[in-house]
Amino acid sequence: MNKVIANWVKSSEYDLQTAKVMKKGKRYIYVIFMCHLSIEKFLKAVVAKRTKKIPPKTHDLYYLIKLADLEIPSRYHKIISHLNQASIPTRYPEDITKIKREYNKTVVLRYLKETQSLLRWLKRIK
Repeated sequence: MNKVIANWVKSSEYDLQTAKVMKKGKRYIYVIFMCHLSIEKFLKAVVAKRTKKIPPKTHDLYYLIKLADLEIPSRYHKIISHLNQASIPTRYPEDITKIKREYNKTVVLRYLKETQSLLRWLKRIK
């Protein structure tokens, strides 16, 4: 199981670095997508560690938090909610022009900063 957990952690870190690269390239929708994926994978590492089971194939951050039996500090509720809601539209945008306006540079920088903060907290409790 340790190998499984380590792989989820490494993959989460890789996705966070990808988000930073996408930010530099101004591919802002993919910054949001990769932030979600990074949190999702780290939560799966926590689930694997705490349950001693392979985590389920889900993108729902709240479900993973529940499976991991985590008490998330209130300061992270907003970013978790935003990322969870952004999961589907960033994967399958119905209106690319609208979503590009919605996820502008200012919004993306905030999401990235908050994602990094949440990941630091998750690493401390893992």
